[in-house]
Amino acid sequence: MLRIEIGFTVLLALVAVIYPSLGAGWFERVQRGFTALARQRALSVLVVGIVALVLRAALLPIEPIPEPIIHDEFGYLLAADTFAHGRLTNPAHPLWENFESFSIIQQPTYQCFAQPAQGMLLALGQVILRHPFWGVWLGMGMMCAAITWMLQGWMPEGWALLGGVLGILRFATFSYWANSYWGGAAGAIGGALVLGAWPRIRASQRSRDAVIMAVGLAVLANSRPYEGVVFSLPIALAVLAWMFGQKAPAWPVLVRGVVAPLCAALIMAGIGMGYYFFRVTGNPLRMPYQIERETYAVSPYLLWQHPRPVPAYRHVEFERMYAEDDVRNFELAHSRMGLVLFGTLKAARIWSFFFGPALSLPFLMMAFVLPFGFKWRQINGDTRLLTILIGIFFAGLLAESYFEPHYAAPITCALLALTLMAMQRLQSWEANGRHAGTALNRALVLVCLLSFVIRGVAAGRGWELARSVSPAWHQVGPKSFGRAALVAKLNELPGKQLVIVRYTSHHEVFDEWVYNDADIDHSKIVWAREMDAAENAKLVDYFRDRHIWLLEADERPPRLSPWRPRN
Repeated sequence: MLRIEIGFTVLLALVAVIYPSLGAGWFERVQRGFTALARQRALSVLVVGIVALVLRAALLPIEPIPEPIIHDEFGYLLAADTFAHGRLTNPAHPLWENFESFSIIQQPTYQCFAQPAQGMLLALGQVILRHPFWGVWLGMGMMCAAITWMLQGWMPEGWALLGGVLGILRFATFSYWANSYWGGAAGAIGGALVLGAWPRIRASQRSRDAVIMAVGLAVLANSRPYEGVVFSLPIALAVLAWMFGQKAPAWPVLVRGVVAPLCAALIMAGIGMGYYFFRVTGNPLRMPYQIERETYAVSPYLLWQHPRPVPAYRHVEFERMYAEDDVRNFELAHSRMGLVLFGTLKAARIWSFFFGPALSLPFLMMAFVLPFGFKWRQINGDTRLLTILIGIFFAGLLAESYFEPHYAAPITCALLALTLMAMQRLQSWEANGRHAGTALNRALVLVCLLSFVIRGVAAGRGWELARSVSPAWHQVGPKSFGRAALVAKLNELPGKQLVIVRYTSHHEVFDEWVYNDADIDHSKIVWAREMDAAENAKLVDYFRDRHIWLLEADERPPRLSPWRPRN
């Protein structure tokens, strides 16, 4: 797909420069209707959100409801199931050692290791539409609507609406944000609310905009806390500089319209977070993530932190994951070569997911559009702020041992805004007296539409288009190790089931079978790890009213048979 998009971009860019008036009449008619909708700001935000939802739902025949694969997905689904049943967490199970797994904690309570925002989003889908995928679906619509609203505060309405459309095409349909339970929407929504509130606060000091900024900060704190802090610091500095600057309104206006509502909303959010942490960990200042790292991890998450002593593990898979694989990754990332290698890979994946060839075109064209000797001070203040924000944010990402594009979700709206600002600058560019800039922008949108169509055709026919390190649109196709199929098979059997999972020493730790619902004892299927003979006997006795199976997970295919202890 990367090569296809590069080909489309080069071809249509050449056509736009050589024949800039090609199709101009048709484009102008579309643009007039587009502009008419964009002038109705609230309606255009709503339309973008609805189109994102309708389009993803229409793709279900070729992009069906996904099955969870990644450890974190199962953790978020546990949180969703917990919240959907009206609980903040679950009591620790008396046989919790048999149920230990990655991305969850078992002590002092049984819950997801991560912040609650993604779980709450999935729970919304589970409660309203009976499946957590619909929380992903709703999140995509809310994300695209929030991005459009944010852009309206930074640029003319037509460009803001275009940004919402680009968000639908690149993030809300075929990306893994829309086709997994791994996250993305919550962080992007939080970033859009914070960044969209800032120019509105500066312009009118309305309390509702201050509250919206606080809500965005709370969403970031409950979805991507580290990245949210890095994202929010430049905005906080910009707000403070404005408040103490010469153009600031009188302090009574600031206190009444900005400071008081912002602080009040943040205090309420802080109390809510503290209560959640207290219920899950027993300490209002201790996150579930800290429990998980202190219980299992050796290597830290951030490169400036120090490794911990190796804990005592009850299962060899945990030792391999945390004390071997993670440690090797951290040591490489912490080395000089690793800093360069990991930094390069992160930049490549950021470029692939958020820009790709098509959205890189406006930035490449700045070499021709900007005058010779162009200086930093000639850039307007909004563009400078976004550039500084993005630079600081990506510097913060370099300090992380791991990276996936959803880690950078808070910066999504800023990247789109900067892209659209480059397109605005390109719009007036002329080549040999012809409006080539306008034609190039139209070509860019056309490339995104064609790439979307190619994606849809490929998905419908089962073609694989992306298997590189940094594929275009960051979608590598379906992956399954068979768990969902076995769940479906066991659900068809009468009665309740207990599946005891046996791994070999060569087990792939990312193919993890042992994940359970929030209420383990009342679940149709319970998954447990095989332990020693005494622990297995306790497990079998506790669940003696169930059909008990042995799953030899590393057989090919995985073998399910009636339970038999090891000889």
